[in-house]
Amino acid sequence: MGSVLSPYRLGKARNRYNVFNFANSLSYALMAEYIITLFAMRLHASSTMIGILNALVYASYFLMPLGKSLCKLFPIVRLNIIAWILRALSMTPVLFVPVLANTGRSGEALALTLLGVSLFHVFRGIGMVANNPILNELATGGDRGSYLTQTQIINNAVAMFASFALAMLLGRNPPLALYALIIAAGIAGGICSGALLRGIPEPHKDAGVSKGGLWTITREAFSKPAIRNFMALFFLVALVTATARIFIVVYARQVFTQGDGMVSLYTVFGGLGALMMGLIIKFLVDRVGAKPLYLTCIIVGLLSLLPAIFFPYGAVDNAATVVPFLSFLFFIVNFGFLGVQGIAQTYFLSLVPAEGMLNLGILYYFFYGIAGAGGSFLAGLFLDAFAGMGVSVFITFKILFSILALILAVVLLFQKKLVSLGSLPLRGALEVMFSFRDLRAITLLDRLKKTEDSDEEELLLEALHETPSKLAVKGLLDKAKSPRLSTRSDAIRAMDALPNLSEDAEKALMLDLINNPYTTAYLSARTLGNHRYFPAIPVLRELAASGDYMLAGEAIISLARLRDEAFRPEIETIIAGTENPRLKIMGVEAFGIYGSPNSLSVLTDILRVEDPPPYLRDAVVLAMARILDIENKFYPLLVRFLEDPTQAPAIALDEAEAAYELFMSGHKGRKEGDEQARALQPAVTAYMNESRGTLLAQWILALPNDAVREVVRIVLSEIVLDDEFASYDRLKLLIVYWAAHTLKR
Repeated sequence: MGSVLSPYRLGKARNRYNVFNFANSLSYALMAEYIITLFAMRLHASSTMIGILNALVYASYFLMPLGKSLCKLFPIVRLNIIAWILRALSMTPVLFVPVLANTGRSGEALALTLLGVSLFHVFRGIGMVANNPILNELATGGDRGSYLTQTQIINNAVAMFASFALAMLLGRNPPLALYALIIAAGIAGGICSGALLRGIPEPHKDAGVSKGGLWTITREAFSKPAIRNFMALFFLVALVTATARIFIVVYARQVFTQGDGMVSLYTVFGGLGALMMGLIIKFLVDRVGAKPLYLTCIIVGLLSLLPAIFFPYGAVDNAATVVPFLSFLFFIVNFGFLGVQGIAQTYFLSLVPAEGMLNLGILYYFFYGIAGAGGSFLAGLFLDAFAGMGVSVFITFKILFSILALILAVVLLFQKKLVSLGSLPLRGALEVMFSFRDLRAITLLDRLKKTEDSDEEELLLEALHETPSKLAVKGLLDKAKSPRLSTRSDAIRAMDALPNLSEDAEKALMLDLINNPYTTAYLSARTLGNHRYFPAIPVLRELAASGDYMLAGEAIISLARLRDEAFRPEIETIIAGTENPRLKIMGVEAFGIYGSPNSLSVLTDILRVEDPPPYLRDAVVLAMARILDIENKFYPLLVRFLEDPTQAPAIALDEAEAAYELFMSGHKGRKEGDEQARALQPAVTAYMNESRGTLLAQWILALPNDAVREVVRIVLSEIVLDDEFASYDRLKLLIVYWAAHTLKR
C-alpha cells in the first residue's frame, strides 16, 4: 500500500531515518563487522570459532519471530528503539575481555566475547523485525529503488570511513585495550542511534501484518513460484556472500600474514567497492529494474573470486604484489557481494505484497540467517578440517573459493526462473550500462525530476530530445502532464525522438490527440505518424478536417506516413478547398511522402493558381522530386538556384552535359542509346534559353517503358509543352535534372 505520509512528512521522516542510519552504521562498524573478527584472531581463536562468531550475525534473524510476537505489546518503532539500545548495552561484557586475556585466561576471554556478541545479536534479531515495515513505509513513490539503495550507500560509506579510521588506529599489533576503547565508542553510538529512532512515524497498522506462524507463512509463500524461486536462489547467494566477505579477512591474515592495521586498510577498499556499487545501483535501479542489477552483481561476485582462485603461490611473500592484490580483492568482492545484498532486498520488497511485508520479511531474514550462519560455520569447520589433514592454508582457501564460485555458477544457470517485475532483460540492462546515450538520458531525467526552474526544465527537455533513450519514456510522460504548455510541448517533442514508443506513451499521445486541439494535439499527431502507430488512422482521418490547421496538417502528413492510400483522394479535396498556405504546404508534403506518380498532375494543378503563397512553389517542386526519387540530389541544385535564379540555364546545361559524358563513357563501343543521349543537350538548351519544350517533350516520350513509368512520361512532357509553366524556372530545372538523372542510369 502507499504511504499515508504527506510529501513534507515523508521527506522529514526520511531525513530522520538517514541520520539514524548514519549513527547506526558507525556504531555497528565499531562493535561488529571486521573488528570482532580481528579481535577474536588476536585472542588466537580458531577458524571454527571465527565462523561461529560470524554465524551469529545471521543466526540473529531466527529471533525475528519473537520480535513479531512483541509487536503485539509494543508499536514497531518503539520495539526497535528498545532492542537497539539493549543491543548496544549487550556488548558491555566484551570491555572486560582485555583484563582476562592479560592475566592468561584466554579461554574465558573468548567465552566472554562469545557471550557479548551473542547477546548483541539476540537483541539485534528482535529489533530487525521492524526493518522491512519501516523501510517499506519510507520507500514509496517512483524513487523506491533509489531510496532503498541510498540507505545501503550510507551504510557502506560510513563503514568505509570507519575502516580507514580503524586502520590508522590499529596499526600492525595493537593492544587489546585499544579494541575495548573502540567497542566502547560503538556502544555509546549504538545507544544514540536507538534514541534517534524516536520521531520515525509508525508504519500503518496493516503494513505487512498477516496471521499465521512461521510454518504457515513459509507454506503460503512457497506456493507462489515467484517467491519460491527467489528464495531458493537467494539462499545460495546469501551463503556465498556471507562466507566470501568474512573469510577474505581470514585469508589476508593466514595466507599473507597481514597485520590488523593492514587488514583494516583493505576493508577501506572493500567499503569503497560497496559504495561504488551502491552509487551505480542507485543511479540505475529505477530505470532498468532490480532483476538485471541483481544478476549483474552475482556475475561480478563470481568474477571477484577468480583472482583468489588463480593467485600464484610464488607471489605470496612479495609485498609489492600482495598489497595491491588484496586491495583489489577486497574492493571487487565487496563491489559484487554487498551489491547483491542491497539489490536483493530491493527486489524482494518489489516482489512481496504489502499485506505480507512483516511475515515475509521475517521469512526473508530467516533464509538469509540460515544461509549466512551455515556458510560461516561450515567454512570455519572446512578450514580447520583441512588444516588438521595437513593441507596448506593456501590450497585450502583455493578450494573454498572454487566451491563458492561453483555455487554462483549454479545460481546463474537458474536465474531465468526469477520474474522480471517490469525490469529490462539482462542484455538490455547491460546495453544501458555501457551506453553513453542512455546513461546521459538517466542523468538528465534525474535532474529534470529535481528541478524547480522552468527555464532549466526546458533546457533539460531539449537535451533529452537530442539524447533519445527508451529509458526516458516514463519521465517524459510525467512532464507531458505539466500545467505549462511549453513543457508539455517539449516533452512530446522529446518522445518523438525516441527510437520506440511504449504502450503507455501511445495511449497518452492518443488521449492528447483527441483532447488537446490548438495546443499540443498536432505534436501528438506528428509523433504517432512518425512512429507508425496504425491504430491512430481513424482518428487522424477525422482530424484532417479540423479547424486547427496545424493539427489538420500534421494529421494529413501522418496518414501519408502510415500509407493510408484510401485517404489520398480526400487530401486532394482538402488541399483544393483551403486557402491556408500552411495547410496547402503540408498537404503537398504528404503527396511527396505517399510517393505516388499519380499525384504529379495534382501537384502541377496547385501551381496553376495566380500568385501562389510564398514557398508553396518550392514545396511542390520538392514533393515532385521526392515522387521522382531524386529529392536528395536535386535539393542542393534548388538551393543554388534560389541563391541566384539567373543561373538556372547554366545549372541545367551543366547537368545535361555531365549526364551525356557519363553515359558515353559507360557505353564505349556500343551504339544503343547514343542518338537519344546526344539529343538531350540541344533539347535542354531550347527549353531553358528559349522556353521551347518540343524537343525535350519528344525526348521524354521516347524513353523506354521499362525505364520510366508511362504516367511520369505523360505528365512531365505535358508540363514541358505547357506555356503556363514557361516562367517556372525551378520546375523547369527539376524536369531537366530528372532527364539527366534518367540518362545516367
